[in-house]
Amino acid sequence: MLTVTSAAEMTAISREARRSGRRVGFVPTMGALHQGHLSLVRAAHARSDVTVVSIFVNPKQFGPNEDFEKYPRNLEADAAMLAAEKMDYLFCPPVEEMYPDGACTWVEVEGISDRLDGRSRSGHFRGVTTVVAKLFNIVQPELAFFGQKDAAQAAIIRRMTADLNFDVEIVVCPIVREADGLAMSSRNVYLDPVQRKQATVLYRALMRMQLLADRGETDSARLAAGGREVMAEEPAVRLDYLEVVDPNTLEPVSTTQRGALVAVAAYVGVTRLIDNLVIPGKGIAGSRR
Repeated sequence: MLTVTSAAEMTAISREARRSGRRVGFVPTMGALHQGHLSLVRAAHARSDVTVVSIFVNPKQFGPNEDFEKYPRNLEADAAMLAAEKMDYLFCPPVEEMYPDGACTWVEVEGISDRLDGRSRSGHFRGVTTVVAKLFNIVQPELAFFGQKDAAQAAIIRRMTADLNFDVEIVVCPIVREADGLAMSSRNVYLDPVQRKQATVLYRALMRMQLLADRGETDSARLAAGGREVMAEEPAVRLDYLEVVDPNTLEPVSTTQRGALVAVAAYVGVTRLIDNLVIPGKGIAGSRR
């Protein structure tokens, strides 16, 4: 595995790969890798001839009171994990390479970026879409892999990719969970043992809603009420949102008959966690994620 820090060098490598007829697969990350990330890496490896993983803790997507400075970073351990997966390239640019002095351009997907996490974290998705657009231009992949856990992000990236005519297929891979159901996240390391147990309430709330849906409930308000009832079992966990929305537009829906995304975010101590599930439309086969 070759580590690259220069954007120009990374672009040259990708261009040469594509000129020679090799398919470039790309997994953008902020590091602190876990099995969820590695599932994306393996998916990229399976469908690509050349695989690129980026590690860049993007300052533009953190608010002034968020955890940019303490966000977990361990490049040596991450690189070792990626080498074991036989990745081809690790792209880890410094901040000044991605945002040189004088840079003042943003990429923003209007409307949709203000929903779910975008409503709770003002400006967050503008930072995400800006850095992903830059990474797409630098890496020039044919396939880019994202996790379903960040469902709102995936929807916004799909919209941006279509609107800006990026020549890249967005592949969204299933959530990877711990044995007790907690969705894997780099922020899970912030939780103490008591909080770690409390955090499973997000998954339990989703499973209550899944059970109601499996029993035929399609009314979004009743599904959400079932989820909030479970969330209330852990009073130390502060609910940010629990919503039933269209998986593409992130707008609330009154019924799940045509399919829906159920998304939840909550604070466990000071740590904000997110999770979701997809309810397939009536008569449409689907799998639990």
